[in-house]
Amino acid sequence: MEITRIGLDTAKSVFQVHGVDRAGRAVLRKKLRRDQLLAYFATLPATLIGMEACGAAHYWARKLQALGHTVKLIPPQYVKPYVKTNKNDAADAEAICEAVGRPNMRFAAINTVQQQSTAMLHNARSGYMKRRTALMNEVRGELAEFGVVLPKGPHKLMQRLPEVIDEPGNELPAPVREVLRDLHEELRHLSDKIDFYDQRLAQACRDNELCQRILQVPGIGVLSATAFVAKIGDPHDFRSGRQVSSWLGLVPQQHSSGGKNVLLGISKRGDVYLRTTLIHGARSVISSVLRQDSPAPRWRWLLELIKRRGVNVAAVALASKNARTAWALLAHERSYDPHYRRERAQEAECAQEAVA
Repeated sequence: MEITRIGLDTAKSVFQVHGVDRAGRAVLRKKLRRDQLLAYFATLPATLIGMEACGAAHYWARKLQALGHTVKLIPPQYVKPYVKTNKNDAADAEAICEAVGRPNMRFAAINTVQQQSTAMLHNARSGYMKRRTALMNEVRGELAEFGVVLPKGPHKLMQRLPEVIDEPGNELPAPVREVLRDLHEELRHLSDKIDFYDQRLAQACRDNELCQRILQVPGIGVLSATAFVAKIGDPHDFRSGRQVSSWLGLVPQQHSSGGKNVLLGISKRGDVYLRTTLIHGARSVISSVLRQDSPAPRWRWLLELIKRRGVNVAAVALASKNARTAWALLAHERSYDPHYRRERAQEAECAQEAVA
């Protein structure tokens, strides 16, 4: 029995395997428990294995690669069209096996343990940020019922809330003051957790040479740099910076037909968190450039775009440019040069080759 490729449908406890031979005929259909999976694949010759890029996929991909297999992760939305009938584990495994053999299929990068660890720091920080924001909104809403309006922003709220609790002139009942003290204590706890993860991410950024390389790009800070390196996987999996920008959903969505090109707003595909951090970083650059009396010539295109399309469109355009720049720095192992020109770099490379 010769197996050329395998589709593996993963789950928590039960795994479905579907294998085909060189002619595409099904030669393997098997259901495995979690403790049987690695032992079974250790007995198989090295082959191509396809899996959906879902929960625990990166872990199983690394384990199967250690056994000598070639593993490809497929986004679930690209597998769905190959499901022939009703959805079940066997049909999903067959669909994965069919999808992984398509020559034009798009695959997701397999992240390393370090990349997943950094991504988990971001997820934990983001969770604390959401809980703090929800709690601050709750505090503002409750105090508004008693005629007390707090300023916007977490720092201003944390400064003003103790004064409101202890102020006798606002006529807050004693039970309300007790509840506010508990909420204030919880807000301080959440803020301390956010500061802790900010420090952890800053340390991770200092220890990672790739993060330091793209940190030089204006608009990319510690959060953007660490998230970009953690989520992009292997930069060589992308053919160009434009593909990275498209992968992040920073390019227009297209709805064309009949030879008429129709471009809509940005597609917003890909990782929401990474796209958000890049856009926020771009907004900070725009704010800084607009405050300057005589901006540098390299920001001329940005200022012209702001005049034509507004700040929001310019922020997305700069975020897309930063994503392409960051990919180029990682893929070509270069340092950031604000005056970089491709023609000049090509001339320098040709001169070096001629000397060699």
